[in-house]
Amino acid sequence: MYAFIFMGRSGCGKGTQVALLQTFLATKDETPILHVESGPMFRDFILGEKFTNKHSREIYDNDDLQPSFLGCFMWSKALLEQATGNEHIIFDGVARTLVEAKVLETAFEFYGITKTFVINLEVTREWSEKRLLARGRADDASLEKIDKRLNWFEEDTMKAIEYYEKSPDYEYVAINGEQTIEKVHDAVRAFVEPLLSKTAK
Repeated sequence: MYAFIFMGRSGCGKGTQVALLQTFLATKDETPILHVESGPMFRDFILGEKFTNKHSREIYDNDDLQPSFLGCFMWSKALLEQATGNEHIIFDGVARTLVEAKVLETAFEFYGITKTFVINLEVTREWSEKRLLARGRADDASLEKIDKRLNWFEEDTMKAIEYYEKSPDYEYVAINGEQTIEKVHDAVRAFVEPLLSKTAK
């Protein structure tokens, strides 16, 4: 089992690159792939009527960072319900904080994941702002809303990225996300393919 963690500012194209990586991995072997994406899980969670759901909705509506315990709950629930022990796992939007990154390590140990690849799609703040405004999604309705998310990315998520970059336990790469989709995917493949071949031996 391998794990892949996609990180980067909002709008950097993580979802697109995850889909392309899934297609590429399918050409290498028949190992199933579990895609764990925190964003949709949170959007579903905040529709609930219990106290925690409603409070999480307030945080979401205010464009603040959800607490680490809820972030861990989201991907933990996905693993508990869907992991079979015989698949590669791709994480999208995980981990958003250093605390979450360290808790995720315990999941890797538990599931016996032998190698973790961290792919950081780097885009500037200005590029991200333009991309999100053009996307026109409800939670990208104004620059003020977008900037609040970009602020907590720089204050909190960057600590997790720096941790992955410095740790010898992860295969880390930073890729220029401001290229075409095809060029970004080529860079992801160039990073992943030789490491897959090396660890398979």
